[in-house]
Amino acid sequence: MRMELRVCKHCFEGEHGNPQKTAVTEDMVRCARRVREYKDLIGLDSLYVTMVEEGDPGGAEELPAIVARIENDQISLSDTQLVMEDDDGNMLVYPEPKDVLEVLTRNIDQISQHTRQDVTVELSTEGAELLSA
Repeated sequence: MRMELRVCKHCFEGEHGNPQKTAVTEDMVRCARRVREYKDLIGLDSLYVTMVEEGDPGGAEELPAIVARIENDQISLSDTQLVMEDDDGNMLVYPEPKDVLEVLTRNIDQISQHTRQDVTVELSTEGAELLSA
């Protein structure tokens, strides 16, 4: 299985002026990097973290899936999403930050069952509230 986390580079760097979105984006990246560090324990082949910049066509770096939605009668590409491809080539795409965090934290929980090392990731208040909602 391969995974790719795509996040808005500007949200990650705090350039959009939305501290809550920045905190959640940072949480997603920290979780993805932790999962990538221990990916072999849970049978992941690879996990990519891609920073998407404005104008990128959906940010596809490794996995060719792009999420779009209609906003105000215009097509809008999602710049933050988690894409997973299983061994049969099936794609799962999670465009909602809550779902992305949930999938990544579940992977961390699975990893913790296979190692004695502390693999927990401290989530921001915003990320923890998002998961508990």
